[in-house]
Amino acid sequence: MTKEQNTLPDLSNEEIHRYSRHLLIPDVGLEGQKKLKAASVLVVGTGGLGSPVLLYLAAAGVGRIGIVDYDTVDFTNLQRQVIHGESRLGDLKTDSARDRMLDINPEIQVDVYNDSLTSENAFEIAGPYDLIVDGTDNFPTRYLINDLSVLTGKPNVYGSIFRFDGQASVFNADGGPCYRCIFPEPPPPGLVPSCAEGGVLGVLPGTIGSIQATEALKLILGIGENLSGKLLLYDALDASFEFVNLEKNPDCKVCSDHPEVTELIDYEAFCGMPAHDHEEGTAGEKWDITASQLEEKLKNEEDIRLIDVREPHEQEISNIEGSELIPMGEVASRMSELDTADEIVLYCKSGTRSTRALEILASAGFRKVKNLKGGINAWARDVEEDMPIY
Repeated sequence: MTKEQNTLPDLSNEEIHRYSRHLLIPDVGLEGQKKLKAASVLVVGTGGLGSPVLLYLAAAGVGRIGIVDYDTVDFTNLQRQVIHGESRLGDLKTDSARDRMLDINPEIQVDVYNDSLTSENAFEIAGPYDLIVDGTDNFPTRYLINDLSVLTGKPNVYGSIFRFDGQASVFNADGGPCYRCIFPEPPPPGLVPSCAEGGVLGVLPGTIGSIQATEALKLILGIGENLSGKLLLYDALDASFEFVNLEKNPDCKVCSDHPEVTELIDYEAFCGMPAHDHEEGTAGEKWDITASQLEEKLKNEEDIRLIDVREPHEQEISNIEGSELIPMGEVASRMSELDTADEIVLYCKSGTRSTRALEILASAGFRKVKNLKGGINAWARDVEEDMPIY
């Protein structure tokens, strides 16, 4: 990851002043800071993980940073996505992140890609950069970044978070394993809830994202021992760090001597789930019912069984009167409590879990079942406006 010394850029007197605390570290020094200035890093995602990564890479003086995201700043982001603020609500996340980074350090170059990373644009976007930092929250993009990393020979600095738990590693560096060596196949769709469904402690991405930024800087500087060949597991509740040794899979479909995957594929099809983690879930026109349509049916006193597939603690936040609680994880085992002759409407927070519950019931022969499109949050927006949205 190091540039040849005679090609490293010079530092101005102002930069020497700015980075003085780096220059005092023997393992960094003047030459190391020049390496940082000469380096380029692509960060995919400007959310919980991307926020600390981008802030610290910018502050450290990484000369060129690319940021990829298609989303806009939402009020619910602010609990953990610290690169954004209330003044940027509704703005593109890439624009918000770029402005904050340049406010911290105007000496760097920030490239923005207001788009999702796809098999069609990935090579072009990643081309100018030395390494890739994975700040995503969905499996299709995670596998895409891994395969892109292997096919381009760029290290992949990985991180993931959920509730109180975090993971970090460096894949495809120093001859080490890639993500597919450890996870050859994605989990079944719906098995692993997203942060939007299961929640995340706001400070957790700060911990894991800072570790990712540290690993990126070590790779650029060529110092220390990076996380290649190791998976760091962090439990915030226990304040514990554990390490799992990882081995390169000689039969890996991507990074082995005889790979099966030699080009980027359709990762949404491979994972059986969308890459865009938008809040509102939909089961399609045939199976969806809107909040206003449900309200009309209830006003007409139609005989409808409302089934809430959220977790019990979510009912304390909001609840549609008359609904019954059957958490998503219990739908299959408690199917006998439902009657195929009943008109059933399923709902959750945003429509994602209830869509999966509908699929389970539909596959068992239920036909008079609907999904509340957008979940109880849509009900709160369109029907009960004094109900909280979460």
